[in-house]
Amino acid sequence: MLQLQRITKTFGEVTAVHPADLTIEAGQFVGVIGRSGAGKSTLLRMINRLVEPSAGTIQFGDRQVTAIKGKALHQWRSDCAMIFQQFNLVGRLDVLTNVMLGRLHRMSTLPSMLRLFNDEDRIDAIRTLEWLGIVETAKQQADTLSGGQQQRVAIARALHQEPDLILADEPIASLDPLNAQKVMDALADIHRERNITVVTNLHTLDTARKYCQRIIGMRDGEIVFDGSPEALTSTQVKLIYGTDTEIDEATTSTDLNHHDLGHPFREKAGMDTDRASFIPQIAS
Repeated sequence: MLQLQRITKTFGEVTAVHPADLTIEAGQFVGVIGRSGAGKSTLLRMINRLVEPSAGTIQFGDRQVTAIKGKALHQWRSDCAMIFQQFNLVGRLDVLTNVMLGRLHRMSTLPSMLRLFNDEDRIDAIRTLEWLGIVETAKQQADTLSGGQQQRVAIARALHQEPDLILADEPIASLDPLNAQKVMDALADIHRERNITVVTNLHTLDTARKYCQRIIGMRDGEIVFDGSPEALTSTQVKLIYGTDTEIDEATTSTDLNHHDLGHPFREKAGMDTDRASFIPQIAS
């Protein structure tokens, strides 16, 4: 369970997040919506401790997240994996190495500096790439991939950390509708099949309604809505976005339902065989 109590962030005279209380049960898929500047990214970054809270406490299970330092903080950032809008991959490295970087926290200083990964790390990374449908990119330089592929590599790296919690900060904001669906389907599969808690910031209301069990609405640094997708009425949407006029959700829609893609990274049996034969070539 993730618990935020009176968590606050100020930047000088500006309050980015007003005192907020929030409890997220283990295994939930939560979407955070609101206008740009509403405090969504700051909230997620405080949970991961990339941004230090000005006041309040964060607790995950029996860990007092706001109090930990040093190695304990490093471990928390591994257990609480972060996925960024701009991917944050090492572009000059190949995809497989980028994924394996998710295990650096387990390694001692010298092997981590030299990126001396063992066979188990390589095999696990390949299996994760295969599960996400991009194993064929394993030896490709990361910055040569499309945006959607890079975001799935970032998700693979996050999974390779073996986290208890995944925070995704606008993971589809820079993607076209087809790649947005692939990324959101990946996060949904992780939540469903691995029972990992996922909290994601989203700009598209239709995506939040489709994928999230619970939606948090933020406005001017305050939580003004907390409920199910069904409870997100037009009145609530107007409150979150600070307008008296009806919002046409089609203007922010990713049109995901207009594309009959099936499952974007569950390949047919014949391709699975091809990929299985591809794994030893990568690992060697």
